[in-house]
Amino acid sequence: MTEAFSGLGRRLRLGVVGGGPGSFIGPMHRAAATLDGRFEIVGAVLSSDPARGAAAAEALGLPAYPDLAAMLATARLDAVAIMTPNDSHFALCSAALEAGVHVVCDKPLTNSLAEAHALESLARARNLVFCLTHGYAAYPMVRQARAMVAAGLLGDLRAVQVEYLQAGMSQRVEDGPLTKKQKWKFDTSRSGPSLVLGDIGTHAEHLARFVTGRRLEQISADLGALVPNRKVDDWCSALLRYEGGLRGTLTASQALAGTENVITLRVYGERGHLSWQHAANNFLVWAPHGEAPRTLSRGGPGLLPPAARLTRIAPGHPEGLLEAFANLYRDTAEAIAARLTGVPPDPLALEFATAADGVAGLAFIAAARESSRQHGAWTDVPR
Repeated sequence: MTEAFSGLGRRLRLGVVGGGPGSFIGPMHRAAATLDGRFEIVGAVLSSDPARGAAAAEALGLPAYPDLAAMLATARLDAVAIMTPNDSHFALCSAALEAGVHVVCDKPLTNSLAEAHALESLARARNLVFCLTHGYAAYPMVRQARAMVAAGLLGDLRAVQVEYLQAGMSQRVEDGPLTKKQKWKFDTSRSGPSLVLGDIGTHAEHLARFVTGRRLEQISADLGALVPNRKVDDWCSALLRYEGGLRGTLTASQALAGTENVITLRVYGERGHLSWQHAANNFLVWAPHGEAPRTLSRGGPGLLPPAARLTRIAPGHPEGLLEAFANLYRDTAEAIAARLTGVPPDPLALEFATAADGVAGLAFIAAARESSRQHGAWTDVPR
């Protein structure tokens, strides 16, 4: 535990909104938040139905509240974690920030660029910590890749390739009975203007931007559906142009049958390239030009501080998505404790995605949609 956090003398009080029965992400948030002892969950709104939410909270041994307003009024929260359908993020995050409460929120930040700007401005004006849960960027070996790029080990960056592929919508599930989650996912008024980009495309865009440290300036995109007669996007392929002349490609799809949760990132520079895969997230391949490729491992020798500080257990004992999410909560807790104590945090604890990254994600979606409407014309990404 860092000096900044231990100086607080207590665990931070966290309320959770969403993530009730049947949720995949809810248990992930709750376990990650408490893994390192930085947070204690002191209140829960686990359903929009108060009775259902109360029953779910009771089963977990958590104090139940009928809604966020009631929890903000009585639970003395330091932070709130929001894991609800996309269309509710703006109102819930705004309420928490207006109440002076720090926020952890699932991506996408909002369903519109204007709302994203408003949340980012509010968080900045209130001087509050805002963590957007781009969990893949919290893996130790992704932090290692970012640090190697920043240290100039690849030299001048030439190209970046990123893909995020899933199979969950490879069949036409919308013709049959839908689960509660599927109902809002297929409703664009709730899930947002592009399902594939809001769900997984923003993860891919953020991963490439996070590791390269370059702002996306232009995009040429093909966006649509692979499944016949589908009314929401399940596919995006794009050419990317970043500041400084870096070129890139991005592929995201939820409709590739037989695929699991495949995420791949490759960054190429004048001196070699880096390759990382989610399925083998404990490892990073470093291929210097003219030399044999070498594999760096989480917890192994030669890692830079951003990766070394996030290792919990010895090499050979794999860590995964839960620990990556816990890294987000650990860093967020240190940032919040720094605000409360006035003790500067470890700078490496400030690498989590923020509301500003959420704005960048919505700008990416807007530009991709506009480019696709113009049959792949190069389109500027709003600043």
